[in-house]
Amino acid sequence: MLAGALAGMVEHTLMFPVDTIKTRMQAYTGVGQFSPTVGTVRAVQGIVAAEGAGVLWRGITAVALSAGPAHAIYFAIYEATKRRMVDVRGGHQPLAVAACGAAATIAADAVMTPLDVVKQRMQLGRKQEGLWQVIRRVHRDQGIGAFYKGYKTTLVMNVPYTAVQFAVYESMKRGILELRGVDETGYSAGNHIIAGAVAGGCASAVTNPFDVVKTRLQTQGEEGARRYRSMTQAATSIMAEEGFPGFLRGIWPRIYFHAPAAAICWTTYEFCKHILFERRARHTSSTPCDRPGPECDRRRGQEVKVGQ
Repeated sequence: MLAGALAGMVEHTLMFPVDTIKTRMQAYTGVGQFSPTVGTVRAVQGIVAAEGAGVLWRGITAVALSAGPAHAIYFAIYEATKRRMVDVRGGHQPLAVAACGAAATIAADAVMTPLDVVKQRMQLGRKQEGLWQVIRRVHRDQGIGAFYKGYKTTLVMNVPYTAVQFAVYESMKRGILELRGVDETGYSAGNHIIAGAVAGGCASAVTNPFDVVKTRLQTQGEEGARRYRSMTQAATSIMAEEGFPGFLRGIWPRIYFHAPAAAICWTTYEFCKHILFERRARHTSSTPCDRPGPECDRRRGQEVKVGQ
C-alpha cells in the first residue's frame, strides 16, 4: 500500500498542469472558453496569457489529499486479486489481469471522485478559491450528491481504462523482459517506463469520450456551464451540439498526461515494491529461528534442502 500511495502522489503532482489543460479543453465551451477546434498549444498559450502560469496548478491540494489513499487502495486490491486470479495459475493472462485492474478501480474511484469534483471546479474557477471554500460552496449550492456527480461515468470510463492499461502494461513488460532475456524478479526502470507509457497512452485514447462526459457532469453548475440530467443526456447533448469531434476534445492533453503519468506511476510503484521486498527478504534471512512457527519451519526446510 505504501508503494501504491507514493506512486499515485508522484504521478499526479508531476502531471497536474497537463490535467488542467485537459479539463479546460473538455469543459462546456462557455466555461472552458475553448471551441472544439482549438489545439493544445493554443489552449496553453491562451490560459497562461489570460491568467498566468500559476493557474495551471490550481486544485493541486485536492489531488494531494486524494491521490495517496486512492492509489494505496488501488494497488492493494490489484495485487490481492492478481495473486488469486493470475499468480496461482501462472503464465500470461491479460484478461485476468484486466479484471484485477477493473476491481481495483471500482474501490479507488469511490475515494477519488469527491475530491476530483473539487479539483476540476478549482481548475475552471475564475475566482481564487481555496480547497475548503470550494467544498463548502458546492455543498451549500448543490448538496452532498454533487461530490459524486459523474461517479457512474467515472466507472464506465475507468473500468475499461484500467483494464486496458493493466493488460497492455503486463503484456508489454513481459514482452520486453523476454526480448531482453531478463528475469522478471529484477528491477529495470527502462522496462517499466516503456511499458507504462504505452499502456497509459493506449488506454487514455480509447476512453477519452467517457472522460469528456465525466468532465461535463462534474463541472455543471459552474459559471457558463450547462446542466445535464444524466450521463445519457450529457452524451446525447454533446453529439447533437458538437458532433463526434466533441467527444475527442482534450484527447491530446489526456494522452500527454496519461502516457508519462502511467510511466511515472508504474516505475515508482515497481521501484518501491522492489525496495520493500528486498528489505523484507534481508530482514527475514538475518532473523534467527529461535521461536517455533510456520515461517521457521519453512526456512528450516529450505536449509535442509540446501544441505542435501
